[in-house]
Amino acid sequence: MSTPTTATSTPATRTVTIATGMPITLTEFGTNTDGAAVLYLHGGAGPRTMLGLAGALAEHVYGIVPTHPGFDGTPRPERFDTMADLADAYLDLLDELDLRGVMVIGNSVGGWIASEMALRDNHHRIGAVVLINATGIKAAGSEQVTDVRGMAPAQMSQLSFANAAFRPDFASFTDEQRAATAANQQTLAVYSGEAFTHDPKLRRRLHRITIPALVVWGEGDGISPLEYGRDYAAAFGNGHFAPIADAGHFPQIEQIGATLGAIGNFVDTVVKPEGD
Repeated sequence: MSTPTTATSTPATRTVTIATGMPITLTEFGTNTDGAAVLYLHGGAGPRTMLGLAGALAEHVYGIVPTHPGFDGTPRPERFDTMADLADAYLDLLDELDLRGVMVIGNSVGGWIASEMALRDNHHRIGAVVLINATGIKAAGSEQVTDVRGMAPAQMSQLSFANAAFRPDFASFTDEQRAATAANQQTLAVYSGEAFTHDPKLRRRLHRITIPALVVWGEGDGISPLEYGRDYAAAFGNGHFAPIADAGHFPQIEQIGATLGAIGNFVDTVVKPEGD
C-alpha cells in the first residue's frame, strides 16, 4: 500500500439518517465502489483533525468522517450520552451504507469508540481497527491518561503537540470560535462520563477483539503517555504497536507521512498480507 501525503479528492458533506431516526453528519472522501471503506472517528478537537488523513487515503479507499452528534453545532438527542451510544450509532451507519471489511481509525476518544464498536460488531462489518493515541482504558501500569478537565485550552494544546508550530493560536480566536470550542468540550464531557478518560471495564474486554488492531502512538504525547499506548495494544487479542517519533496526541497531523506509513505496513503485513 503506497502512502500519499496530500489530499486526492474533493470531500462532500451530507446527512444520513440511521435506523433509530437519528441524523449523522458526515464528510465523504473518494467513491464507494465495492462496499469497502475507512471510518475515521475524531476526538474532542472535532472532525477537522481527521480530514487530512482521510484525504490522503482517498485515492485508495472510500472514507467517511462523521461528526459526533453534539459537536460543531450538530444536534445530540436526549439520553444519547455515552461512548457506547456512539459505537452503536456508527455500527448502524455502517449497516445503513451497507459497508463491509471496514477499517475504523479513531484518534483520542475516537479510538475508544472504535474499541467499543469492535466489541459490538455482531453484523461483522469491521475488518480492522486503528487507534491513534486513544483514550478509553485504565491501563495496567502506572501511566494513565491525563484528565484535562479544568485546563485552559493553551495548556491542553501544549500537552497535545510535540511541535509548537502545530499548536492553535487561541489568542487569535473569534468569540464564535471560542464558544464552539467550549461547546465541543462540554459535549465531550457528556460522552466521557464520570471517569472522563476511560471505562474501568473496557481493558479487560479487549482480548475478545480478534480482528487486527493497530495502536499508533505519538511518542511526545503529554495527554496519553507512550506506555499507556503499549498497554492498550497488548490488551487486544491481535494487537500491534507503532510508535511515531516527534509527534504528540495528533500524529496524523504532526507526522502524517509516518502515520500513513505505519497504517500501510499494517495493511500489507497483517490485514492483507501478500495482497490477500
